[in-house]
Amino acid sequence: MTATTLDPKTALVVVDVQQGTGYLPLAPHSVDDVVRRSAELAATFRAKGLPVVFVRVTGNAPGRIEGNPRRGNPPAGWSDLVPGLGVEESDIIVTKQVWGSFHGTDLDLQLRRRGITQVVLTGVATSLGVESTARAAHEHGYNVTVVTDAVTDIDEDAHRNSIEKIFPKLAEIDTTDAIVKLLG
Repeated sequence: MTATTLDPKTALVVVDVQQGTGYLPLAPHSVDDVVRRSAELAATFRAKGLPVVFVRVTGNAPGRIEGNPRRGNPPAGWSDLVPGLGVEESDIIVTKQVWGSFHGTDLDLQLRRRGITQVVLTGVATSLGVESTARAAHEHGYNVTVVTDAVTDIDEDAHRNSIEKIFPKLAEIDTTDAIVKLLG
């Protein structure tokens, strides 16, 4: 379902757009496209006095994950947010260890303390961090919107599955331009 409205208390949540994901072969959108569109949305949200949250992953969840190429310590700078995002001092930074942005973090607390009722999501990877965050946001009672041209994946089929089959069941979906227009 396309985005119809944004709550007066909406936050932008940018998931895992960091140095460690910026080198991955991504489809259908490049990391540069996701960075540019996320930065545009962030500037628009700030201009409207709405919060911007950047989520970064710094490691792995505990448990058996043999075969995971990220097992062990990531290289220096891996979790640094991509400079093109234009992170500002007023933005909220959330650090996580798992795919989703809610589990084991203070994201829900940060949003609730500001009276947030809706989240707009962008980021990498659509079927992993973004989808996990969308599911948890929905389960926490937030209205959820996913920006279809500001999310991308390491697997284009997985991206398409999330956009076409998963998100319509728990979120509204639309483009960067449509979200900017809804923000007025």
